[in-house]
Amino acid sequence: MTTDQGGAEAVEEAAEHAVHEAADRTVHGGGDAPSRLVEILGRAGLVAYGAVHLLVAGLGLRLAFGEAPSEVDQQGAVSAVAAVGPAGVVVLVVFVAGLVAFAAWQVTATVAGFRWVSGGERFRKRVGAASKAVAVLAVALVAARTVLGDPASGRAGPQRLVASLLDLPAGNLLVGAVAITILVVAGTMIYTGVARTFMGDLVDDLPTWARRAGVVLGAVGNVARALAFGAVGALFAVAALRGDPERVGGLDQALRELVGRWQGVTPLVAISLGLAAFGLYCVLDARYRRAC
Repeated sequence: MTTDQGGAEAVEEAAEHAVHEAADRTVHGGGDAPSRLVEILGRAGLVAYGAVHLLVAGLGLRLAFGEAPSEVDQQGAVSAVAAVGPAGVVVLVVFVAGLVAFAAWQVTATVAGFRWVSGGERFRKRVGAASKAVAVLAVALVAARTVLGDPASGRAGPQRLVASLLDLPAGNLLVGAVAITILVVAGTMIYTGVARTFMGDLVDDLPTWARRAGVVLGAVGNVARALAFGAVGALFAVAALRGDPERVGGLDQALRELVGRWQGVTPLVAISLGLAAFGLYCVLDARYRRAC
């Protein structure tokens, strides 16, 4: 065998190995994502999740300044996209695919992810991943229903849930348990925002500007989401104490209750700006999220 032939075979073997390695990464992924395709779609889903928060923030600000009576929640955000027309529906389909992929990524992370930490920190992150999976699937469901022409089906969801629980033995206690669960989730969000543990999910070699932006946007965004969740949890607690499913509601009703009790729009504006910060953080997260 000549030197040229040997060199050609070596190049061919190296190329074949590179192709197999790329195919393996595509199928199996390089970390918590079950596949490279799921990771790519999942990052797109993170952008979609951020976009939903930005839209909700915009609706909140419009409501605060009396420009529109829109529902300030996920359904209102999705409906705003659908109102664009066929292009909006296409965007929602892409949203759904990305959100479901990100949920799959987070389910995998819940089972065996976050290998770069250990002990209680890994457990906490896995619980957080499970919560994110549920949250993004809820948004995906809202978007899917809108695409299928059933946008209003989820609006009475909290009331139906509470009514069904109150019909059961010790129903008030069950509703109270839901309220406590929501408030605990809100508490973990506050911890995440204050302790800035979310930065551990990003790659180590972040650009300086991205690190600074991530710290501010993530901290403000998580605290704002905690306040919103806490308001929803408070409504569930009131429903449990009074045995009245009409007292409960989602994000829209919770924010309106805050406005009514504070006799002003300051809480709504503050939370809306915080949700916008979280939406921007999601975009940053999609770009720099650690995948292995």
